[in-house]
This record gives sequence, C-alpha cells and structure tokens, in this order.
Amino acid sequence: MSVNFDSIISNSSSEKDFLKIFEDVFSEQNQPFLEAHRTILSACYRNPGLSPILNATIPGTLAKAWLKKYNNSYENRISRRLSQLPGTVADPIVSVIINARLTGLTTEHLEQIKYAHRLSMSAENIQGLLLEEFLAGQLADYGWYCCWGETIRHVDFCNVDGSLLQIKNRSNSENSSSSRVRINQPIEKWYRVDARTGSYRWSYFNDKYHTDRFSEESFIAFVQQVLSSNPCSLAVEVDNPWKDLSDSSNQVERQLFC
Repeated sequence: MSVNFDSIISNSSSEKDFLKIFEDVFSEQNQPFLEAHRTILSACYRNPGLSPILNATIPGTLAKAWLKKYNNSYENRISRRLSQLPGTVADPIVSVIINARLTGLTTEHLEQIKYAHRLSMSAENIQGLLLEEFLAGQLADYGWYCCWGETIRHVDFCNVDGSLLQIKNRSNSENSSSSRVRINQPIEKWYRVDARTGSYRWSYFNDKYHTDRFSEESFIAFVQQVLSSNPCSLAVEVDNPWKDLSDSSNQVERQLFC
C-alpha cells in the first residue's frame, strides 16, 4: 500500500500535524525547515487538488522525495545550470520551403537561417526560467516563495498569506489545459508582456507593493548578468555560424581594448 499527498492530508488531524511530518524528515536530513518550505506545503494542504503527484510507501519517504524535488530544482536554477544542446536535427524541408519562396537565397543564407532559428529556440527555452528566477529574487521581500521543482502543481509562487500565483512570459504562451486548471482554484495569473500590443505588465507588482523595482530594464539587467556569469545557461551548438561570428567580433574588441 502506498501513500500520496491526498492520503497524508486526509489522515492529518490539522495543518500543523501535516507540516510536522515534513519538519521531522527535514530535521533527520539536517535540512532547515525554511519559511519557503512551510509556505508551499501549507498551500498544498489547503489546496489538495494542486498537490504534487508523488507516491511512497510511508509518509517520511514521500517527504524526502518532495524535498529532493525542491532542492534539485533550486540547485539547478538557470543562473547555475548548464543547458543541454538541442537533441533533434533540423528538418531539411524547412530550408526547401523558404528557398521556394525566397529563391535568391544561397545555401549559406539558408544555413544561417536554420542555425539562427535553433539559437532562438534555445533562448526561448530558458526565457521562462530566467523570469522565474528574477521574480524569485524580487518577490521574496513581499512574502512570495518560488515553488522550485513544481513542488505544488500549476503554481509558480506561493505567498505566506495563502495567495497563489502563476506567471507567464507572454499572454499567448499558455495552453488550454494550463488555463483550465485555474477554474475553481484560487490562482492568480500574471504575464510579463501582452503579445498583441507589446506592452509590459510590471505595473501589476509596482502598484500592488508601491514600488518601482519591477521593470523591463531590471529584468534585462538580470538576464545579462546571468548570461555573463554563466554563459552555458544558453546552449549554443559548436558548429553554429553565429557563434563563429560572435567569437570573431569579441576577438576584434579584445584587440581594440588591450
């Protein structure tokens, strides 16, 4: 017989009783039970339909699995992780389609387009992770904690007051199944930019917390700092011609400023 979050919640006499299971396991693991842990787990208890899908033989083992999910994600956040190169090859027919319409393009042009697209896709793949980590740093002062590792489903941030928040980079980056989950669930949604108008929505946080710290300029500075400190957070293929062009430009700059 196995246990999951639902069974542990239903068998707990109170939220305090539920949290004690995790506190004891964290203590055994010499892991401090942080306010972030308490906030996210309390949200799981109060919203059992959003609890992560984990199964174990006993509650203590499930608690260890939850902690592992959280820690692994936090330790491999985008500012620290090495992103993987694309695992697929480009479909040659794409170049054929482009060349059939733009007949004046050379084979070299088409190769550049192919690799530019692959590079853009790699950047888009980490865009959400960059936004998540940026907000994790900014929102912590207002009682919000990042739910690293999907330690509560469909929620990106939990607040100490019980509020739940889901974030997106763009207004059109959410699929129907993701939006449906908010039906009858107390989850706020925020997106960084309106895809139709290009307007940013940082004022949502600035107005709410009477500050000006949330801005596109601040986010850009964060992105640049992350990529400067950890270039491998963006995977770039060795044979990507845009890498050669960038390396050549950097070499010229180094010669000019040495």
